Amino acid sequence: MVNTIYKLESQLMGIPGMSVEHERILAAIDVGTNSIHMVVVRIQPTLPAFTIIVKEKTTVRLGDRDQQTGNLTEAAMARAMDALRRCQEVSKSQNAEQIIAVATSAVREAPNGKDFLRQVEAELGLWINLISGPEEARRIYLGVLSGMEFNQQPHIIIDIGGGSTELVLGDGHEPRTLSSTKVGAVRLTAERVTTHPISNVEFQALQGYIRGMLERPVEELKAHLRPGEVPRLVGTSGTIEALATIYARESQGAVPNPLNGYSFQLRDLQEIVNRLRKLSYAERSQIPGINDRRAEIILAGALILQEAMTLMETSAIVICERSLREGVIVDWMLTHGLIEDRLRYQSSIRQRSILKTAQKYRVNLPYSERVANFATRLFDQTQGVLHNWGEEERELLWAAAILHNCGHHVSHDAHHKHSYYLIRNGDLLGYTETEVEAIANLARYHRKSTPKKKHENYRNLTSKKHRRIVDQLSPLLRIAVALDRRQIGAIKQITCHPNPDQGEFHLLLQPARIGDDCALELWSLNDKKDAFETEFGLKLVPILEE
Repeated sequence: MVNTIYKLESQLMGIPGMSVEHERILAAIDVGTNSIHMVVVRIQPTLPAFTIIVKEKTTVRLGDRDQQTGNLTEAAMARAMDALRRCQEVSKSQNAEQIIAVATSAVREAPNGKDFLRQVEAELGLWINLISGPEEARRIYLGVLSGMEFNQQPHIIIDIGGGSTELVLGDGHEPRTLSSTKVGAVRLTAERVTTHPISNVEFQALQGYIRGMLERPVEELKAHLRPGEVPRLVGTSGTIEALATIYARESQGAVPNPLNGYSFQLRDLQEIVNRLRKLSYAERSQIPGINDRRAEIILAGALILQEAMTLMETSAIVICERSLREGVIVDWMLTHGLIEDRLRYQSSIRQRSILKTAQKYRVNLPYSERVANFATRLFDQTQGVLHNWGEEERELLWAAAILHNCGHHVSHDAHHKHSYYLIRNGDLLGYTETEVEAIANLARYHRKSTPKKKHENYRNLTSKKHRRIVDQLSPLLRIAVALDRRQIGAIKQITCHPNPDQGEFHLLLQPARIGDDCALELWSLNDKKDAFETEFGLKLVPILEE
């Protein structure tokens, strides 16, 4: 049990503006390729800060996937299920009000990864958010910012996981670069190490492969450094902490507790790598502080760090014990109004990511903003009457409205399907994979067919909640699109008058120009109202005000 308090640093927090006074208990779970980690924290709103009151870690090796199919194995999924059940028990014992769980590389890439998430939801009632590589890097950045002072100086963060390595360049403000590369300690060990101890030929091939994979993200990172800047390298994750532990024990006879802030040199790492490459798994496991499971993958992880430091021309690395799971906590605090962020980039990352994507695909933004305005007005005026969704779901509808027409960038024909693809593969920051899937599905159904189980994109929604969101909010988006059929802002104002007792839903429309009969908008409303009427069981009656 850990009872160490870290005040969320000034460059992240700004002046606190808290919406609640009492302490809150929250749990965050990171379902990784190698291990499942959980922290339970006590949030103190008046500081603002959070205290880690419990840490849990179980090595489950989800990354040990079937060599032929790439699927998560039954054994690995069973281990993960047991670990998640244990996490739930610990969370309950600490009276946590909510568990926020995220899954990364192994689940993201496995063909049956989403089936596994559905199984977890069905058996444990636990919804796991699947996040993209760049989103993982962003939350790692938030986690590090919560435990380390940057003083507005450039820092490179490296997180070596089981399936991927994340690199971030930032100075306490908005990250300059975020990258996620498919080199991880478990992945490389499984795919590229067959000799024990590793042969010279295999070692050199592994070293060359890692260097080749890291060259591009490192070059991109370097391109965002300003003249004269010398960034400090910060390392997170179990692999880097294990290497720091080896060095500290052997050079000083003891391991600092905590490791936060401890550093070692590239030359020290090179000596460790040269020694590890000559040892078998069994011999590595005899190194104090390195268990059997870590011994299997430590060489690949150490080599990733060595090549990254060499490419980045950094001679030293400092340890930060905060990473993804703490970043999940910070992100939750930001999105729930528990932090008034002076820098304002974290809390607005979702909106800015949507607008950046719209710009990338040359979306007609004034038109899309009108559609988004209609969609959110429909949402607000029907809340508590036709649906009970809140602010988070409203934001998903807004995002889909802004991007619903981005598929025109590919082709006018079937552009709603192209919109789905572009949104789904657009690396939207600040959103979970499930939220991105929901936005993409909402955009997909702004015209033509309504949601159907036979549609692969609809089946990709692993959460029943998000399928329901698409069912109920896509009819609102269809109506919003119809309201600007000519894309000239013909409708100035809308007012909803639901009449459930009469089985009708009156929609009052105020034209922008006197004398405009808005014939095309009214025709489009009649054409698109079927989905609305079927979902809500009300007849839509548009009424044009004189």
